Amino acid sequence: QVQLVESGGGLVQAGGSLRLSCVASGRTFSDFHMGWFRHAPGKERDFVSAISRKSLIIYYEDSVKGRFTISRDNAKNTVYLQMNSLKPEDTAVYYCAGGGQRASRLPSDYDYWGQGTQVTVSS
Repeated sequence: QVQLVESGGGLVQAGGSLRLSCVASGRTFSDFHMGWFRHAPGKERDFVSAISRKSLIIYYEDSVKGRFTISRDNAKNTVYLQMNSLKPEDTAVYYCAGGGQRASRLPSDYDYWGQGTQVTVSS
C-alpha cells in the first residue's frame, strides 16, 4: 500500500505563489509516475500536471503552462508543484496521485491518491 500526503495549500492573493508537496510512503517512490489533479466546487476533477519516474516526461494542462512547475525528488519520496501567478480560477482542492502505468492526464491511470490540500486564491 502507498500513502500520499499533500501539504502546502492555503489562502493567497491573486498573483501570489504557493508550493505544494506530496510525500509518499509504503513503496519505492521511484517506481511511480506522479500527477497533480484539482477539484473545484461544481466541476469535474481536472488534470493539472504529471511527471514520469525519472522526470523525463512532463505534462501540463494548458491553463497552467508557464505558471506551474512540477518536479520530484526521488531521494526524498516527494513530488512538488510550484504554482506562480495564481489566479482565482486556480482555487480548488489539489490532489497528488501515483501510478505505475505511465505519466498521464487520465485519473484512471493512477492507483494511489492523497487526501488533498485546499488552495484558495482571492481576487
